[in-house]
Amino acid sequence: METAACAGTPAEAVEHLDGDVDAGLLVLCDHASNAVPERYRDLGLPRSELERHIGYDIGAAALTRELAARFRAPALLTRVSRLLIDPNRGEDDPTLIMRLSDGAVVPGNAHVDAGERERRLDLYHRPYHRAIEVQLDRMIAAGRPPAILSVHSYTPIWKGFARPWHAGVLWDRDMRLARPLIDMLREDQGLRVGSNEPYSGALKNDTMYRHGTGRGLAHALLEVRNDLIATPAGVLEWADRLEPILRRVLATEGVHEIRHAGSNADGGPTRTEGDDDAATR
Repeated sequence: METAACAGTPAEAVEHLDGDVDAGLLVLCDHASNAVPERYRDLGLPRSELERHIGYDIGAAALTRELAARFRAPALLTRVSRLLIDPNRGEDDPTLIMRLSDGAVVPGNAHVDAGERERRLDLYHRPYHRAIEVQLDRMIAAGRPPAILSVHSYTPIWKGFARPWHAGVLWDRDMRLARPLIDMLREDQGLRVGSNEPYSGALKNDTMYRHGTGRGLAHALLEVRNDLIATPAGVLEWADRLEPILRRVLATEGVHEIRHAGSNADGGPTRTEGDDDAATR
């Protein structure tokens, strides 16, 4: 559980895990922590709300760390709750700072003005994306452009609907990482694996759009049902499952080349404020 207070400086917005610049893989965790800087007083929420999926992606940080260690790959993880500001959103996205999430009213976000929005962007959102840019520059300069894997988790039940998938892989037009990852996970007959489920991978200016699509790097967003990785044993089970699959995928032709495929999000419909279903992605 990620509960440590954050002092609110750019340097403390991102957790860096060192790895080999030629590892061919960068692991990201956009919703790693449910910490809220002390001056925000938990955004007026009971701590129990921040410990739900609305506060962070349960188990995602631990799985990110485990995969990064096994591949000796660099990893970047956020250090504040998605409810303070969501790093997996464009700066102009109406769900960047949520006032309502899965039925929970967020008092500390009720009166966020333009100045406070800019403050949170400067302290917690932009440092994360700058760190990704710097790390990718280093890895590309080393001569082996990395594939990007973004690790997320999702709640098993949403608005009364029991989601049938054990995991899902989200993708846009570039399928170099996503397609073989989906196919190889589906080789396990005991798994139900979603393709662009439980969400779509085409989201304008999200993390994968900015750093994968925008730079022509192979990328995919992995969603694991959070009850399956809520314990250390569950994290190890999924790391054991994913490691051989990712090793096979990362050895496939073209996965370490820069190729620009474009995005299905360009010119598509935009969400409106209050769309908290999409906002839990």
